[in-house]
Amino acid sequence: MADITDPENTILMELKNGTVTIQLLPEVAPQHAARMKDLARAGKYDNVAFHRVIDGFMAQTGDVQHANMEDGWNPARAGTGGSDLPDLPAEFSKLPHDRGTLGAARSSSPNSANSQFFINFGDNHFLNGQYTVYGRVISGMEHVDAITRGEPPASPDRMISVKVAADA
Repeated sequence: MADITDPENTILMELKNGTVTIQLLPEVAPQHAARMKDLARAGKYDNVAFHRVIDGFMAQTGDVQHANMEDGWNPARAGTGGSDLPDLPAEFSKLPHDRGTLGAARSSSPNSANSQFFINFGDNHFLNGQYTVYGRVISGMEHVDAITRGEPPASPDRMISVKVAADA
């Protein structure tokens, strides 16, 4: 496991094969980092499916409305919902969408990010300046790489639990 230097801004995401440690970047995208911590602390990300996983591109998850595989699972609607909190304004930065970065998923409106996010499998610089980067995987990327592919996957993987390291 990675050395955690800022537990209040570190996410521990438990997947089927192990823990993914994500360093949030509140200095770059404070509202997005705060939203992830709020939803994690409320248990909203627990059991949420990876509903869109494209080989060589990214793994998307975070639909807390339709993709909780233990409560309200709706594969036909997974990827269309968010939380009951308001959408977030874009917090674009100069940080590139490199392998292992966390990006805010959204609709065509730049200010529509809510609870969904994706983890980049590779360097996806064509996304730079168009999607908010607000975290990066600091350990466990091999577990992200093992997530079942598909749009949607026939048998999706899920985030078993998501916690703020300060609370773990």
